[in-house]
Amino acid sequence: MARIKVVLPESFSITAELPVRITDLNYGAHLGNDALVSLLHEARVQFLRRMQLTEFDPATRQGFIMADLAVEYKGEGFYGDVLQVRMAATDLHKYGFDVVYHVQTTAGRDIARAKTGMLCFDYTTRKLSPLPADAAARLAERAGESESR
Repeated sequence: MARIKVVLPESFSITAELPVRITDLNYGAHLGNDALVSLLHEARVQFLRRMQLTEFDPATRQGFIMADLAVEYKGEGFYGDVLQVRMAATDLHKYGFDVVYHVQTTAGRDIARAKTGMLCFDYTTRKLSPLPADAAARLAERAGESESR
């Protein structure tokens, strides 16, 4: 079976730091795959907020849905580790974009690489909607910046 390979961009625009909690561990006493996906969700919400976007706006019923998720596991995370989740928007298109994640511990140990395909969605009509021009501009502008860390 071919392995998933997540290609990392040259630069990342935003970093979120998230602790590995005791509830994130599986029976092997390391970060569980399901917990990692939940941590990616938290990081993505922080990413969107910093981009002045939201996954769902109840006033307009506009938001994003995840079209796909790919995770390439690179190492174990343990209780007490603080994860640095570096993120960048890539592959902007008419209906959305990808978020690429590079997850490492603050000590620099690789944990995972991931990608989520995000599509604009109208929750009233239950259909895709075009990526707003102002959102595309913010994402594209930040895609060219590297983080200020």
